Amino acid sequence: QVQLAESGGGLVQAGGSLRLSCATSGRTASWYAMGWFRQAPGKEREFVAAITWRSGVTYYADSVKGRFTISRDSAKTTVYLQMSSLKSEDTAVYYCAPVAIATMTPVQNFGSWGQGTQVTVSS
Repeated sequence: QVQLAESGGGLVQAGGSLRLSCATSGRTASWYAMGWFRQAPGKEREFVAAITWRSGVTYYADSVKGRFTISRDSAKTTVYLQMSSLKSEDTAVYYCAPVAIATMTPVQNFGSWGQGTQVTVSS
């Protein structure tokens, strides 16, 4: 069973930085890629970034390209999201999940979402 635990969120001023972590356990290594999604109040969950476990190829939503960097550790159990030049529109709960690269959506029936980590950017 897949377990995902996000951390690292907080309150930051616009222009600031945060680093999110996603600790994984279970069969996540069998997935091709892991990534981050976010959900702002009143909005649908949206794709943010993804990274392939094996080769480290990265993908980003246009809205975060050049500001966010996704990475993984060498043990391939933790995924990070370094966020810089944060904007108020980045305020959301951030979640990690295995990603279907063809569609940039969560892999169907991957298991349960973690609790997410709140990122609040004040302007």
